[in-house]
Amino acid sequence: MPSIRKPLIPLAPHATNSLGLTVRDYEGSMSTLCAGCGHDSITAAIVQTFFELGTPPELIAKLSGIGCSSKTPTYFVAGAHGFNSVHGRMPPIVTGANAANRANIHIGISGDGDSLSIGTGHLVHAIRKNVNMVYIIENNGVYGLTKGQFSPTADVGSTTKRGVPNDVPPIDPVELALSLGASFVARSFSGDKKQLIPILKAAVEHHGFALIDVISPCIQFNNHQGSTKSYKYMREHELNEIDSVFLQPSEVITAELPRDSSVSIAMHDGSKILFRTLPDNYDPRDRNAAVNYVSRTKANGEVPTGLLFIDQESSDIHDLNRTTEEPLITLPFKKLCPGKSELMKFQESFV
Repeated sequence: MPSIRKPLIPLAPHATNSLGLTVRDYEGSMSTLCAGCGHDSITAAIVQTFFELGTPPELIAKLSGIGCSSKTPTYFVAGAHGFNSVHGRMPPIVTGANAANRANIHIGISGDGDSLSIGTGHLVHAIRKNVNMVYIIENNGVYGLTKGQFSPTADVGSTTKRGVPNDVPPIDPVELALSLGASFVARSFSGDKKQLIPILKAAVEHHGFALIDVISPCIQFNNHQGSTKSYKYMREHELNEIDSVFLQPSEVITAELPRDSSVSIAMHDGSKILFRTLPDNYDPRDRNAAVNYVSRTKANGEVPTGLLFIDQESSDIHDLNRTTEEPLITLPFKKLCPGKSELMKFQESFV
């Protein structure tokens, strides 16, 4: 079924953002996913995020691979740039797009199968290079398009709809990202938009690779008793340890909070996220503490959500390669091809 535009039915005037755009300007085509799919809730959160941030649609580049999750970019910001790549190959496509135009905001949508099976190698190197992008994994624990086989994130003991248990240890994208040195690692639940939107805003403003693992139940194949990726399981086992509020840099907000109970995280543009830390003053800037915390809660059968780690001083792929501040796509031909003599000087610098 081809995607179609949502019909505009202006029952009441829509609120506008700083650009004079309404939330409808950040929507895309009508979803063809199953009614009730968690992925559509993630789409709604992305739409609201870009609307509230006042992001120009033409500065957004949305990319994906293959799978139910990879249909998501069709459903938000119709006026953005878009590219649907082959299975597992979204990260290198984003790397190239980011190298050519660093001015764009790059958001990649993937799934647990797309990212952690055929695409694992590409995900690993995108993290290593700290590509400046938002990387969302819509994690449902199954291959939905191919009728519900276990994906790499299916927990041991989790059962299929037919009752068959999984006995292969899972890959945890959060633990993987933390071990590889990712500069921003978060987890959320598609059923908790109040938590997800501030995390998305922080990820958009972060300077570097921002991974968000979003547990997004598949209502068709993985929303039953015995599944660890179901709505019921997440409601009972989600450990929402960090409440967050995104503060726009133009706003001045004061609050009286108990001593030693909060930490303010500054984004590279001056905006901040205010976190209330509950377990022993959990600090999302401490990677080792994050690794230990995730491991400990996982052993207890809990699913920790929130911003688990952030490196405020990280250097992205452009910093590491000392590229020009001006996007390559806008550089004039003379600067891109300075001539034979300059090329010889450049080659001699490697001697």
